[in-house]
Amino acid sequence: MPEAPAPERIAANGHAPETAGGVWASGAGETGVRAAPRAPSRRPASHRRLSVLSGTDQLSGQVPRQLALALGFRESFARDDFLPGPSNAAALALIERWPDWPARTVALVGPEGSGKSHLAAIWAKAAGARLIAGHAIEPAGVPVAVATGALVIEDLRADACEESALFHLLNLAREEGAFVLITARAAPAGWTIGLRDLASRLRALPAVVLAPPDDALLRAVLIKLFADRQLAVDEGLIGYLASRIERSFAAARAVVAELDREAMRQRREVNRALAAELFRHR
Repeated sequence: MPEAPAPERIAANGHAPETAGGVWASGAGETGVRAAPRAPSRRPASHRRLSVLSGTDQLSGQVPRQLALALGFRESFARDDFLPGPSNAAALALIERWPDWPARTVALVGPEGSGKSHLAAIWAKAAGARLIAGHAIEPAGVPVAVATGALVIEDLRADACEESALFHLLNLAREEGAFVLITARAAPAGWTIGLRDLASRLRALPAVVLAPPDDALLRAVLIKLFADRQLAVDEGLIGYLASRIERSFAAARAVVAELDREAMRQRREVNRALAAELFRHR
């Protein structure tokens, strides 16, 4: 069976952009929690450090000074790279049972970095859904948004959406039998909404909550975040970080990014010693 195309993102003007957003792939591990594989010590072209000779050093004849340049990285949103655990089991089950949903419009609710976008990307690829940011919904773009019969509304917030446009979208989706997956940081049922009919619709919306990760899942997430940056790390570093950071996906993402930046700045390996130095000053 040919692979499904990557989900199409809808721009703020309601039209599909010339370049659609993609879903990226990498490996997966085994056991109850899928852990990303140990990454190679050499970074690929998507995120590598280049040795750049400064012009001053070349002219003076001194030993060249190397500047570390990070060229960016992509976090994998492939199905094999989703890390399952007790905190996201219900949300993953909802995505995998589609189209057998309790309603054609459902919501995934959880804090930043909890896996909502990853699950939405998995479903969008399977369902051929388009993706639109919650703040970008406007009346003129509603027909385009639901045209494929499946839509992801990303990061929908009560204080950052046009209520009449959202109500129009939900109505049109229901009329046309389209599926809609909403991701949000707070349950829509508890939002303060001025439009009474929209408030009633959101209160009736089935929602699945993603809880904070347990220890095993937090460790697996740390491994995956390092692997996404093509950084090889050992279990000593993972255990050290898991016992010291806040038990959240956002905290894991932040500490991995900080360690990567500091390692490039000091031209050192990412390891437990470097992490201990960072935490010593907190």
